[in-house]
Amino acid sequence: MKRFKNILYVEGGEADETCALARALELARANQARLSLLSVVQPVTAAPVLQMMGLSAETLQKALIEESAHRLQQLIGTADARCSIETNVVAGTLFLEVIRDVLRNGRDLVIKCAETTGMAGRLFGSDDLHLLRKCPCPVWLCKPSTGRRYGRILVTVDIEQFYPQGEVLTRHELNVRLLELAASMAIAEGAELHVAYAWSAIGEGVLRSTSLWAAEEKIDAYLVAERERHGRALESLLAEVRNTLFKRGEPMPEPFRHLPKGSARSELPALARRIDADLVVLGTLGRTGVPGLLIGNTAEAVLRQVECSVLALKPAGFVSPVTC
Repeated sequence: MKRFKNILYVEGGEADETCALARALELARANQARLSLLSVVQPVTAAPVLQMMGLSAETLQKALIEESAHRLQQLIGTADARCSIETNVVAGTLFLEVIRDVLRNGRDLVIKCAETTGMAGRLFGSDDLHLLRKCPCPVWLCKPSTGRRYGRILVTVDIEQFYPQGEVLTRHELNVRLLELAASMAIAEGAELHVAYAWSAIGEGVLRSTSLWAAEEKIDAYLVAERERHGRALESLLAEVRNTLFKRGEPMPEPFRHLPKGSARSELPALARRIDADLVVLGTLGRTGVPGLLIGNTAEAVLRQVECSVLALKPAGFVSPVTC
């Protein structure tokens, strides 16, 4: 899986980050990639309490940076590095400094241990969501204390055609990238590959209303035809990706197909729980145009409900609202 060449690992202060760092190291070795570690400490400003203690803001800031740099070295020491690792500590807001580092240094993947919020059903914290919304490169948020290899990888796609033509092309390109990446990760992890597309039948609710008097058997036939149409579209997409990977000499595991009927924002998290997914791979495309896009409403709803690691991709042409 040689898809990444410049990986940034973000130290997030979680109690157990060794599993996420181990994945970053393994990925860097497999890709012969550059790996950098970044820690972001809180900026210190002058305050009367510091003066009372005989300290300056600069002295305390320096101490915080030195402590964080030491923690990075300890973290590296707990892992089997076997490769050169760059480290850097900066003061600022975590998500802003991460994105600025990505922009300055051309990173192609950010890996971070997901924040634990303490809220039931919520794995990702504020900085995580900011990165998912605004970071221009893929963001991989690893669930804490998940040392084992992934057993099931779930990738979600959107193959609906009832969008403006330009958006259909953008979504298709993103679908292909999602499947290629999920397939290569499944191979690397020795994991099952699950592909999901949540579909709905336009007008089903209206057809079932008494005002139209639609016959039940006709509605059922319509639903069967719609499911078959979506199923054919998924098979076509899988065949395209399989052929592309074959031409590159890359294998693609035979995936489990899932076509849940209903809202993606409820069906996809439910599916992830049902199959006990270890990783969900999804795109964060919204309907507002690609440049400056933050995150789609559906993707945000899914992210707020999943309880496993997440790898999120932006569409080509995404421009982060954060600048250097």
